[in-house]
Amino acid sequence: MSDELTVPELQRRLAEFAAARNWQPFHTPKNLASALTVEAGELLEVFQWLTPEQAGAVMADPDTAHRVRDEVADVLAYLLQLCTVLEVDPLRALAEKIERNESRFPAP
Repeated sequence: MSDELTVPELQRRLAEFAAARNWQPFHTPKNLASALTVEAGELLEVFQWLTPEQAGAVMADPDTAHRVRDEVADVLAYLLQLCTVLEVDPLRALAEKIERNESRFPAP
């Protein structure tokens, strides 16, 4: 694994992984958005019944930390695949959203 990870490189690797398994027919925007929400729900499940203090310390437990990293990876993977299918540049989309929010919600 390279230390120089980029969004386009990760998107390429995800596309190659799916293509090698002939999964592209299933990677429709609806299916990817659905999978994204399922994985986000699995991430939420880690925190579901924790106090704020316990939630802030989840990475201290190796088993829980591993689960959190895996669910974050799943969420990001589906989000990047959705962006690929819809031809959305996720970094540009985020930068534009931040700019809109800065205008909508100016600092006091």
